[in-house]
Amino acid sequence: MSKAKFDKAVAIVQSLPKEGPIQPTQDEQLYFYKYFKQATVGDVNTSRPGMLDFVGKAKWDAWKSVEGTSKEDAYEKYVEKLLEILKRADTEESKKYIAEIEAAA
Repeated sequence: MSKAKFDKAVAIVQSLPKEGPIQPTQDEQLYFYKYFKQATVGDVNTSRPGMLDFVGKAKWDAWKSVEGTSKEDAYEKYVEKLLEILKRADTEESKKYIAEIEAAA
């Protein structure tokens, strides 16, 4: 999976409107988060947040769960998940996004 496809997928995920027709679930958002962090930072390099930081802990735990995954595998997992969500949405907008990802070099 190319970095260009990953970069395009990241741009699409970050541009999705909060109230739009394409809405990743919380689990899917965590999936994107963990593979984005693994692809861009590598293995977890921070300590686990405190017990009252529920969101921070969930994100840290998700990222930690993919420790050791290569950058290229993280690119692939991220892009494949987005394509799965876009195909499920089956809207004109999602079809446009799929074409943009596939066209990325």
